[in-house]
Amino acid sequence: MKRTEIPSLDDLRALEAVARLGSVRAAATELALTHGAVSRRVSKLGMDIGMALLEADGRGVRPTASGETLASATGQALGLISGALAAIRTSAAPAPIVLSCERSLAMRWLIPRLSEFQDAYPAIEVHLSTGGGALDFARERVTVAIRRLDFALDPGWAVTALMPERVGPVMPPSLRGTFDSGDYVALGSRTRPQAWQAWLEGQPTAPRPRSVRLLDHHFLMLEAALGGLGVALSPQAIAASEVKAGRLEAPAGFTADGTAYGLIQPRTSAISEDLSALRTWLMTQAAAL
Repeated sequence: MKRTEIPSLDDLRALEAVARLGSVRAAATELALTHGAVSRRVSKLGMDIGMALLEADGRGVRPTASGETLASATGQALGLISGALAAIRTSAAPAPIVLSCERSLAMRWLIPRLSEFQDAYPAIEVHLSTGGGALDFARERVTVAIRRLDFALDPGWAVTALMPERVGPVMPPSLRGTFDSGDYVALGSRTRPQAWQAWLEGQPTAPRPRSVRLLDHHFLMLEAALGGLGVALSPQAIAASEVKAGRLEAPAGFTADGTAYGLIQPRTSAISEDLSALRTWLMTQAAAL
């Protein structure tokens, strides 16, 4: 087939994402495009090949028979390309391990411990990046990721359980009295705005706050607690070091919230000796909690 007979790869990716995810809006989110941009790409693709690729389905759209066939072939082709890239990178000279981790967990749990791994394995180079939720391993060049498993997981990912998420109120010793009396400001994160409500519903005898204040991230929430601004509802992993050092107290302990963290990587990626060592070390650190 001549190159001029193959449509734009960007247009094909847009169609494949719409067909796989079931909506233009979801495809736009995955591809980091606007709703209109995805619609224009699929429309252009249909015009280029001279056939309708999407049809109305209630308030949404669905692929036509031709669209489904083309989207499926595109998905298979992209999978082959991803597999080939993974094989090439695996066979090349050893590359640094790129570990992606959620921002607050990286700052409060991973980074303070990572020097222990580097001391034990000085020949293994680990690069750290931060991010949350879904990711494109090939595009972002990530080897393995630590994620809280509270979003839809790609069936092409291999997921290994790391640790359950446990949360509880933490505060400096000076605020213990205000917590016990129910005269405290509850600090939370905008990334989990309903966390305090859920925790209080599960702890009917716990003292109730006089107000709730949300900060942008868990690490900011914990810094606010350390500064005496209130009582933070913190994941155990993020507060563990401060509790152990006595800078914070956790009088109610930490209880599971039903979610967990996992190690994620593409199923097509090989696990090298270096990556196996890092994975084992991470699981050991998580078990220590």
